Amino acid sequence: MPTRKIDMHSHWGTKRGYPMQDAEGLALQKSTFNSTAKFVTEEEMCDYFRAQKVTTILDLTFPVFLPVEEMKPHHDYAFEVQKANPDVIIGHWAHFDPRRGEEGLRELRRCADVAPGFFGLCVGGAGNIPASDPLYDPFYKLCIEAKLPVLILLGTTAYGSGARGGGGVLLESAHPRHLDYVAATYPDLTIIAGRPAWPWQQEALAVLLHKRNVWYELHGWSPKYHEAELKYEITRRLKDRVMFGADYPLISYERLEQDWRAQDYSEEMLEKIFYRNAEAFLHSIGRTPPGA
Repeated sequence: MPTRKIDMHSHWGTKRGYPMQDAEGLALQKSTFNSTAKFVTEEEMCDYFRAQKVTTILDLTFPVFLPVEEMKPHHDYAFEVQKANPDVIIGHWAHFDPRRGEEGLRELRRCADVAPGFFGLCVGGAGNIPASDPLYDPFYKLCIEAKLPVLILLGTTAYGSGARGGGGVLLESAHPRHLDYVAATYPDLTIIAGRPAWPWQQEALAVLLHKRNVWYELHGWSPKYHEAELKYEITRRLKDRVMFGADYPLISYERLEQDWRAQDYSEEMLEKIFYRNAEAFLHSIGRTPPGA
């Protein structure tokens, strides 16, 4: 029987929302995640969440590359699916290219106003604009004003992996130093660090242990590949701040739950990882956790 899970970061399994939108990206999924694309309907996706006892926050990634006017229908699509399935979709992460300036800020503000539940800004770094870039300053200020959390992704990314020159992606843009800068510069910003931060896991742990108001979610990796330092701190100084993230549909919930259980964490610790710490996080930002 699956364990209850609050998934702090996954993607869409539907053709309209799927994170890989071209043949190159679909081939990358096979080589990086050892999984293949299988599009499902919105109903099938949400039924899968229910079967796996999952409530999730979904990341609609690719619209960041579109003009702002073309982003809006995708954001509204996400909100409509959530309204129809509030028992399994808590909310959404959205990406904005900070070079869009005022029009990007207006769309972020609009989304914050119309989102039917949780909504936050995701800063990936993979677009070669690190989280510490001053272009993000107006976006962080708006997030503080609108009480939106910010997810800052760390470490290596599948985006561009295997392409010549990595598709132009600078991995350094997701170095933990950028998280450190944002956390220090904006102490009133609610921040979650995302992903295991390989090859800079020790640097990420240093930031998390120094900036104790930053939460941590671990999507995109099987826990069997976590570095020893991370495994050590999960049960110690990060025990109340580390949260489950999946990266569905790139990694299945069945595989992840099996791999987490194979790490010999106590049942109490697994409950913290799978849902209790996420409940505490949601309470901290004034959101009612699912099932509460």
